[in-house]
Amino acid sequence: MEAPISEIFCSVQGEGPHVGVRQAFVRFIGCNLNCSYCDTEPADPSVCMFERTPGSNSFENIPNPLVTSQVSELLGNYGNIHSVSLTGGEPLLHADFISKMDIPHLLYLESNMTLPHMAEKIKDKVSYVSGDIKLIDEFEGEDLVTHLEQTIECFRTLRQTKDRECFCKLVVTKDTVPDDVYRMVDAISDYVSCVVLQPVTQNNFSSGIEFLLQLQKNLLDSVDTLIIPQTHKMWGCL
Repeated sequence: MEAPISEIFCSVQGEGPHVGVRQAFVRFIGCNLNCSYCDTEPADPSVCMFERTPGSNSFENIPNPLVTSQVSELLGNYGNIHSVSLTGGEPLLHADFISKMDIPHLLYLESNMTLPHMAEKIKDKVSYVSGDIKLIDEFEGEDLVTHLEQTIECFRTLRQTKDRECFCKLVVTKDTVPDDVYRMVDAISDYVSCVVLQPVTQNNFSSGIEFLLQLQKNLLDSVDTLIIPQTHKMWGCL
């Protein structure tokens, strides 16, 4: 089993309720959405950039695609990690690969939650799910009704259990419509431990502080709601 991977490195989680934990990151190539605020740089599909020494910014180029045993070997270079973040791109595009991964660490899935049929393949493999809600102003070329139905089904599939933590991450921009937020959060609130409002930091997309606090206040009536920006951007780490 093989997959195209853009980066493997060790850093700290910069988003959500587990901010600051030490993780290894496996960044898969490819995404099924085209979000206007996406901050993932286009990757050279021919190589995987591997940072052997955490924080060194020194990378080795490894030919793509990688097989599962290669990924396991590379991850073995890192010590004392909380979990392995599967990110992208959209890692669920590579659910078959993930299902074959054999590593001694917990898996932390970061997903746009729009591929429920792929989520079904790895639901018993992952211990943490950081699931996004992408609202209508935040993607292009997608039928809204189908998109939202798929999102709800994906959260249902990867829902919070005694063996798996699932939380929702919602990027907030200046164009975010509160009623859309309330409607979607209400639909998935039984499946998550909390909702994280993540304000976009790019000036041309950012929302106001008052707006964010009002969103949080109203959501707290139904689900634990946090406001957490992308902390890794604040100190310039990967």
